[in-house]
Amino acid sequence: MDIRVAIFEDNKKLLDSLQQLVESSASMICTGAFVNADRLIQKMESANPDVVLMDIQMPGLSGIEAVKTIREKFPHVGILMQTVFDDDDKVFAAICAGASGYVLKKTPPSKLEEAIRETHAGGAAMTPSIAAKVLRMFRIQGNPAKNEFIDLTPREKDILRLLVAGKSYKAIASACFISMDTVSTHIRHIYEKLQVHSKSEAVAKAILQKLI
Repeated sequence: MDIRVAIFEDNKKLLDSLQQLVESSASMICTGAFVNADRLIQKMESANPDVVLMDIQMPGLSGIEAVKTIREKFPHVGILMQTVFDDDDKVFAAICAGASGYVLKKTPPSKLEEAIRETHAGGAAMTPSIAAKVLRMFRIQGNPAKNEFIDLTPREKDILRLLVAGKSYKAIASACFISMDTVSTHIRHIYEKLQVHSKSEAVAKAILQKLI
């Protein structure tokens, strides 16, 4: 049976190229090719994929937010993230949100096909450095089902939600109508309350503890 693949990629030229690659691969079929993740559930229901190839940097709904939704609503689907750079923080957050693995956009076609098949088989394509970070965070958190009480203010939750979406300090300041200094202060307080020391750890804990 063919592996059903849905592709989310905002670069139309790359989207077309990926669609052609999937369609030309033995035992694979592209059931959806989308330039954004808006109306995600509707698109997922329409495409009904086995594997999703998801751009980590999407306009509107970010790739990381999309992963969370797919994992909640379509738990059987494998999710392979695509990124231009080996960006540890974003990739780490995506894996913690439920992505199966990730590939760089410069990955040769044969390797991309291999990663899609591996994801469909339940494998995880990721570099050792990302795997080590994920394992370390799970060791720190222990049992993720055991949620802690973390008393974040509504403003801190808003900012944490934007951090999980991959927004920069500047974008957070603009979205919340506050200064960069105020953003920094809020983030420092968030780190203290979450007992973490970096953005990637804050994002991972927010996802694992279902804080947002």
